Amino acid sequence: MLAASLAAPAFAQSGPLEGPQERDTVIVTGTRDPEDPPVVAGARQRLSETPGAVAVVSSESYANRFTPGLADMLRDVPGVYVQKKWGGDTRLSIRGSGIGNPNHLRGTLIAQDGIPLNEADGFGDTQMVDPAIARFTEVYKGGNALRYGGALLGGAINIVTPTGKTMPATGLIRVEGGAYGTLRGHVETGGEFGAWDGFAAVTGQSVDGWRRQSEGDQQFASANLGYTFGDDREVRAYLSGGYIHQQIPGSLTLAQALSDPEAAAAANVSLNYQRDQRVVRGVVQTRWRLDANSVLEGGVYATWKDLDHPIFQVIDQESRNLGVFGRMDWTGDFMGRPADLFYGASYRTGDLDANQWANLRGSKGTQTAESRQNAKGLDVFAEGRVFVTDEIAIIGGGSYGKAERDYQSYAPSAVVVTASKDYDWFAPRIGVLWQNADGIQVYGNITQSVEPPNFSSLAPTTGGFQPLKPQEAWTGEVGARGRTGAFIWDVALYHAKLDNELLTYAVNPAQGIPAPTFNADETTHQGIEAGLDWQIMDGLRLRQTYMWSDFRFEGDVQYGDNRLPVVPEHFYRAELRYQAPGGFWIAPSVEWSIQDTFVDYMNTFKAPSYSVLNLGVGQEFEGGVSLFLDIRNLTDERYVSNFTAVTNAQTASTAVFFPGDARSVYGGVAFTF
Repeated sequence: MLAASLAAPAFAQSGPLEGPQERDTVIVTGTRDPEDPPVVAGARQRLSETPGAVAVVSSESYANRFTPGLADMLRDVPGVYVQKKWGGDTRLSIRGSGIGNPNHLRGTLIAQDGIPLNEADGFGDTQMVDPAIARFTEVYKGGNALRYGGALLGGAINIVTPTGKTMPATGLIRVEGGAYGTLRGHVETGGEFGAWDGFAAVTGQSVDGWRRQSEGDQQFASANLGYTFGDDREVRAYLSGGYIHQQIPGSLTLAQALSDPEAAAAANVSLNYQRDQRVVRGVVQTRWRLDANSVLEGGVYATWKDLDHPIFQVIDQESRNLGVFGRMDWTGDFMGRPADLFYGASYRTGDLDANQWANLRGSKGTQTAESRQNAKGLDVFAEGRVFVTDEIAIIGGGSYGKAERDYQSYAPSAVVVTASKDYDWFAPRIGVLWQNADGIQVYGNITQSVEPPNFSSLAPTTGGFQPLKPQEAWTGEVGARGRTGAFIWDVALYHAKLDNELLTYAVNPAQGIPAPTFNADETTHQGIEAGLDWQIMDGLRLRQTYMWSDFRFEGDVQYGDNRLPVVPEHFYRAELRYQAPGGFWIAPSVEWSIQDTFVDYMNTFKAPSYSVLNLGVGQEFEGGVSLFLDIRNLTDERYVSNFTAVTNAQTASTAVFFPGDARSVYGGVAFTF
């Protein structure tokens, strides 16, 4: 294992491995596992060279359960708080990133095949992620995402789609259905044809929804075509797109969420809140080995998005994002010691046409706003590693970033309002990694992160941008991962000191008015991210993850040392899975938010703790046929899965709660060939 890690260039795309492989999200050596085909094991090997918390989620790990979105896809990753609000809308936070953001995504990069799904200003959402087209997913927590150039508190999530070389079978047909009128289908096919290879997939889903005003449907398509010029040299083109229609039931008071969770907010019904979005993405990438020591990866991409979004007003937006990137991986010797280095640059630009109208039950009334938002971003990054002994590597690097925000408003006032702001920074990183011959690793790192405000945070008015500063943080992290007998373990402890944390709060959530953003003074984010797999006996495995999240103000003038709201302080998940020799399996699981969680910055009101029991059962047959049954919330627990932060629950509206899904049953059948 140690020899393999010395020979592999940092973050290079490793080929299939013949040695030991690992389990679902723990980056350690172990025995062969059906969740780890060679391409996934290669990704784990590559990420294991990171001196920090990382994870890999194989598509095999969730193939036999209902996984419509990111919340189900990443549920077993330690330290990732990902909770469904309604439909496909999900709150995602890693180490408190975007903790107060009431809608969409901030503070974490989501990419597909290395290409950002976020807008050029960092704004994003999770609804365009289709887990069915992921071969595996890489999770880089915090500063461990330097390979993508950025320096965000939450890091990056990269969804890697199959190619004709890496897809698990020539074809797959999968049909699922169940509670609340849910029907989902997926078809994929592909293969290798001489020097060419290709992959194509489509997914469609429709659901009536268990809450009022929550009906939705979506379609995704993805394809790629590659040509190989020789060993480790290829050019590949990707084309993907999607359409989402989703009604929005909105948030409720705590009493409503617990007594009548199927209800929708009154304004959401009367104004017919919904979200309709279309996206098309095109990418051309190359991976080219220049010599025995150097590999170049680069590409260009373009994304078009169209959003029709009736909420408190009808929001109509169209955006165009373009980008180019290049990364070089080098491996060799430095002063007689094994070493490797990656360096590169990423540039992106985006234009967004934003218009708003009065909402007449979902239709456009009088136009109330017309603006243009232009964002540019540049990241130049590098990280080097040298083994000072056979077991200890020292890592150093950093990224230079530059961001531009330009805004022009044309309506309703006849006076054109303009605003402009530029940001630039350098974020350094140092780390150390120790690994013994058994594959046990201990690591530590210190990383700076910087997040400039996006357009949603800057909230332009007739007076220009809000006076916001970039969020900055220094994060220290130590951790260990490995295998001891029947146990596979992965634990990380982090401590982050933040200046100017970007926090938001709801002004009037009942009407959906966007939340303003402010800079806190000093805050602290610290916690533990732990995962433990216990192979109790042949066929019986207990998988556990635990997250401790201690986020608080530090001597704030208004909030003192209060806790930050939203993310539970203690959060635990466990699954006990029994796999019988004949292909039958059964897997009860639990999700437990252990303590009540503060709702407001003044710490006067809490959301109640909860525990939800689930059960999966299935049968795998010879010939590529498998069946599964996924039962959620067995006891029909009434609970709050998510909520939006407010300043002071004693004075602000507290209709900010999203009820967790009621008891539901889903089933599916898959055929691979």
